[in-house]
Amino acid sequence: MSGYVVFGATVLAGVLLFLAAMVARRLLAPRAVTASGTTTYESGVDPIGSGWAQVRVRYVVFAFLYVIFAVDAVYLFPWALVLREEHLGPVSLVEIGVFVGILLVGLAHAARRGLLRWL
Repeated sequence: MSGYVVFGATVLAGVLLFLAAMVARRLLAPRAVTASGTTTYESGVDPIGSGWAQVRVRYVVFAFLYVIFAVDAVYLFPWALVLREEHLGPVSLVEIGVFVGILLVGLAHAARRGLLRWL
């Protein structure tokens, strides 16, 4: 039962901290509406023109390449530790083979689309 008490106390502390932050914001934040407070702020540059612009969404490509090159390390390190155990070695070898195969398919797809060119 003590585990539930600790969990409940943690949730209660989180809710109380959230409420304290909201009350502090309400008490300390300025309430006067000014012209400069209602304008759009974009990295210190005043907005020019309309807010609509059609752009290419390149960050999806970077996220795709990040998954291929970086997140796989998160799975390869624990796999290397599990490989030491005798009864999990062959099974984990097949599983990591499938994992690396899927990553290689993604890498081949990125290379075919020309996403790996630097210039």
